[in-house]
Amino acid sequence: MDWTELETSTYQEHVIKHVLGATILGWAVIGDAAHFLLDVGLLWTIYVNAEMNLMAQGVAIQDLEGEDVTRDDVAALAVDADLLNSQGREASGLKRFTVAPFECLITSVEFFGSDSQKRIVVVGESANIEIETSLESFDIHISAQVTV
Repeated sequence: MDWTELETSTYQEHVIKHVLGATILGWAVIGDAAHFLLDVGLLWTIYVNAEMNLMAQGVAIQDLEGEDVTRDDVAALAVDADLLNSQGREASGLKRFTVAPFECLITSVEFFGSDSQKRIVVVGESANIEIETSLESFDIHISAQVTV
């Protein structure tokens, strides 16, 4: 696929500045968004259209309750987040979050587009995490790979 580098909005730049230096512990895809738990107590949300949000973990997880997320789902997300915060990548028994398979200390974030698809590359010191989204199907695919 031919990806074209995209410029970020002022708000995206603001969010990115706050996630630099944080480590991704894990993620959950819910509806039209991927939610990344950071080791600094924040939940970084990236939507299928590449817009993003950053909130305190506890508030953000509670705000997920709605049409697609039940109160039990929120409770499971909160338990998973606590496990990830205390055990890091060694956390097991997660119900809603996926543990990051490699340590990804965020050094930069890159944006690309191709037709109705977006690609966000979270560049880490030793691993990258790529998020590919489709505005047509509302699919979100996340992959991680070591870069050393």
